[in-house]
This record gives sequence, C-alpha cells and structure tokens, in this order.
Amino acid sequence: MSNNKEKLFTEFTAPTTQEWLDKIEVDLKGADFQKRLVWRTNEGFNVQPFYRREDLKDLKAVDSLPGEFPFVRGNKKDNNLWFVRQDIQVDDAKVANAKALDILNKGVDSLGFKIPGKDISKEFVATLLEGILPQYVELNFKTCQCHCVELAQILVDYFKEKNYPLADLKGSINFDPISKVLSKGKDVSPVLECAKPLIEALAELPGYKCINVNSVALNNAGAYIYQELGYALAWGAEYLNLLTEAGVDATEAAKRIKFNMGVSENYFMEIAKFRAARLLWAQIVKQYEPKCDCACQMHVCAITSEYNQTLFDSYVNLLRSQTETMSAAIANVDSIVVTPFDKPYEVPTEFAERIARNQQLLLKEEAHFDKLVDASGGSYTIEHLTDAIAKEGWKLFLEVESAGGFLAEALKGNIVNAVNASNDKRHAAAATRREFILGTNQFPNFTEISGGKTPLAASCAACHEPGELPALNTERLASEFEALRLSTEKAAKQPIAFMLTIGNLAMRQARAQFSCNFLAAAGYKVMDNLGFKTVEEGVDAALEANADIVVICSSDDEYAEYAIPAYQYLNGRAMFVVAGAPACMEDLKAAGIENFIHVKSNQLGTLKEYNAKLGI
Repeated sequence: MSNNKEKLFTEFTAPTTQEWLDKIEVDLKGADFQKRLVWRTNEGFNVQPFYRREDLKDLKAVDSLPGEFPFVRGNKKDNNLWFVRQDIQVDDAKVANAKALDILNKGVDSLGFKIPGKDISKEFVATLLEGILPQYVELNFKTCQCHCVELAQILVDYFKEKNYPLADLKGSINFDPISKVLSKGKDVSPVLECAKPLIEALAELPGYKCINVNSVALNNAGAYIYQELGYALAWGAEYLNLLTEAGVDATEAAKRIKFNMGVSENYFMEIAKFRAARLLWAQIVKQYEPKCDCACQMHVCAITSEYNQTLFDSYVNLLRSQTETMSAAIANVDSIVVTPFDKPYEVPTEFAERIARNQQLLLKEEAHFDKLVDASGGSYTIEHLTDAIAKEGWKLFLEVESAGGFLAEALKGNIVNAVNASNDKRHAAAATRREFILGTNQFPNFTEISGGKTPLAASCAACHEPGELPALNTERLASEFEALRLSTEKAAKQPIAFMLTIGNLAMRQARAQFSCNFLAAAGYKVMDNLGFKTVEEGVDAALEANADIVVICSSDDEYAEYAIPAYQYLNGRAMFVVAGAPACMEDLKAAGIENFIHVKSNQLGTLKEYNAKLGI
C-alpha cells in the first residue's frame, strides 16, 4: 500500500464566494436575493443561505478544543454521554419508588423526584430511595424552597448511613426562589438566605448541584432563543453575586450552579444556543477568578419544550421533541428530559413516558450520538450561529446587569413583561401563519376530533390577584386555535366548506388546497372537487352537499368573470368566500362580496369571524 497521502478533488478548482453568488443570481432569475434566501431571525440577525471557511476567520472560539476553556465544544473530551432523565411526581413514596426502580430497568439513568414540602422526612426519603444505588444513578430533587436545606441534610445522613461513596454521587436539589418570582408572581426573595446554608449542608456531596437556573420556564412562556440565553446568564450571575457576597468561595459557588434550559424546535439555532451558553458562562465565571477552569463549566439539563406542543394531531409532538432532543444531544448537554407527547391534555400515560424514554435511547443506542464530541464543531453555519447568538445573548445580559441585575429586574416585572411580549408576538405570528404549527394552523388533520381531550390549565399573569407581580404567561402557541376548533366541535352541526373549483387547472387546485388547509384549522369539514364547467353547476353541487361555506377557487384573471355570477346565483344561501386577493377585489366588494382568504389573511381572526357568522 502506498504511503502517499493524496488530497481528494485537487483537480477541481474551488469556486469563490462571488462565483456562488453569481450562480445564485442566475438561478433566481431576477428575484431579490435578500428577500428570497436571507433569513431574518427573531434574534435580530440575518442568516445567509450558505457559509464558507472565510466566514469563520475572525471567530476565536473555532480554535478551542472539547473539554477545555471556554468549553464551547463541550465539557468532555472523549465522549458525549448524557443522562437519560425522567421526572416523577411523588405523592406516595412507596409508589414512586416502585416506578423509579421500574424505569431504571428500562434505560433511565437519571431520576427527578418532585416532593411536596410537607412530606419531607427521614422516613419518607428512605422509602423513596429504597433499592436505588445513587453511585450509579443521578438523583435530582425538587421540593418547596423552604425545605431544601432540610432535604439536603436528610440526604447526606441517608447516604452516610448506607455507606455510599459520597464523593462519587451525582445529583441536584432544585433551589431557585427567583423562578417563583417569575412563574408565580410572588416575591419570595427572602428565601434566598437559604442558599449558603444549603451549600454548606451539601459539603460532603461535591457532585451535587443545588443552585438552579430554571430558564426552561422562559422557554415554555414563548421566549425567543436569545432571551432565554441572555436571561439565563444574568440569572446565573445573580446567584454567583449573592453567594460570593454571602461568603461562599467563588469556585465552590460556581460548581454548585446548574442550568435547566428549554429546547425548542429551531434545530440549528438550539444547537448554537447551548454552545454559546457554555462559551459565555465560562467568561462570566472567569471574572470571579476561580481556582480552576473546571469551575467555569456550565452544567445543563435540557428539557424539550411544552410551548409548541399541541392537543390536536398530538403525535406530531413526537417529531417536535425528537428534533429538540437531537439538538440538545448534539450540543453536548449533561442530561435531557423529553416531555411526553400527551402533556398538553393529560397527566402523561405510561405509554407516552415509554416513548419519551425511547426517543433518547434511540439516539444513544442506534444513532450513537453519545460517541462523538461536538459533532457540530467546524460546521460553518453552526459556528456562525453560535457566534451570532452569543453576541445577542451577551447584549441582553449586559442590559440586565446595567439595570441592576436579574433579581432587581424580575421584581420590577421587566423580565416577565419582556417574555410575555414575545409570547404575544408569537401568538400574533401564528394567527397570521408567519409561524407555522404543523397540524394546527398548517396542514391540520381534516378528520380528527378531540375525543374528549381538553387542554390542561396553563398559568397566566391574569390569573393572579391584583397587586401581585406579573407572572409568566405559559399559554401554548396553539392554544387559541385549539379553543376555536373545540368550540366548532360543540356546535349542533359541523360546518361544511365546499370548494367551487373552476377555470385554470393549476390555480384552482392550488387555491383549493390552500383553502382546505386554511378552513380545516377551525374543524370545518372541507370538500374539494375536480372542477366545474359553470358556476351554476358548482353552486348547485355545493347546496346539494348542504354546504355552509362556498369557496370559489380560480385564477385572479378569471375571478372577474366567475366570482360575481357565482355570488349572485348563491343568493345568500351559504357564506361566499373568494380564495385569493385578485386585482379586481374592489369590484367584487362593490358587488357585495365580503370574504377573501389568502396568504396575508389573519387566519385565526378570520376563522373566529366565520364561526360568529355561523352562530358558533
């Protein structure tokens, strides 16, 4: 075998960036490059359709290595193992213990226990952890903030009594009073005094995190990616300041902090978010002059989002959470919780929890995502996104710091108001289909019914008594469409929308497909057709089908010929709708035609209006 190392493709000349742009300009046939191919993100920066090595020449983080400061490429050097975590609501210690032992045999290696504060006791914890070996399993606990120190003391005593190797145990206690300020609208900041005693109580468990940043709450309230990133950094910095001012060593304080972050469906952006988060957090901690670089590592548990989950077509939630899990795994997080697909409308079933576990196990055991460190490293696009998101997140972090810090801004209501404003913008974008929700406002399942499913209650700022702080609005993105469709289901008769297709074949088919998807989002029964020779034939067929809505589907030019005769022949016997926004719209309106649906329509508002006209 020859020892010569030949470089592949040396006979090809690499095209320059300008040559690529020239070729694209030809392919676009005069269309605007900026409008057609450049994506303006919610984060405030543009994403180009392609990137090249030259775009990364000024990015310093590209030269870093996995497991080394500033940890943009991950905390580990030789693998990408993460904990497969499942959370358990503990109402009965014995029942929860049985469930924990069961799922540990099904691939889970990280448990999350949510325990009511009133139940915290030595006996309760002993029953809950019976038969669980903490040296092999990550254990995470969440309880009333006032009981965290007590729980920590009980855990340390329990582990010592069992002679477990304390230095090897890994886990966390979710102490985060600031999250209550945001999610409940209650000022519980006095509880922050428990932070230092909590760290002291866990002194013999160096592998336990106890100061948490639960920015997943922002994600589930519709925050944009840069908002979750920037606020999470400011949140963590607030805890670092509080701890060091209370006399906790900076190295110890940083090592006790854990980030529980959400992950949404924006695949590449989420990968970049976690990479940027590690990069920026390392820089923040470095300013406290820790004794070792390992204190600068960010430890993240990623939880797939609830905000974009849907009640209708709920199995699509599996697609959403799968890509979200992939983003988190590729981004080298420490643990992942996959939200079961049925979470929007019921306490997750055993089946849904099993699927959620298996979504992670497939990525590990079949796709081998745990084998390669920083698989996205070197990708021109992801490296650029990491840098761009880092800049926007850092800008927001500095704004919060200059305003007095995260806690001060939270107590003023500024954090909640900013996130709720983003939630409102996203709901408005969904209403006009500028933000797609597959199976809800885009390509709904035409024949699906709720089957008795109703949304579980979401917390909203409006639910709190006057005088309290504003609270995060966690109303899911699809909630208004779901309420509309559920109201349609309750109607005495399911409205029928009939497509009166006529004229140009390509245009009538395209507009009929658009109209069916548009109207089916409200739960209407849609009836497409192959085409009619005359409008009279089409109207007669619609009335024979007992249609409540007749949608004429044709080309813009032909609407001038067909629309008014069809409207007049229908003579008010059903609602008449024109699919499109033709140049002759004003003439059609003058003839009495009121209803038009097109790509710029407010879908949600239009469907609410139609329901009102139909008496629903």
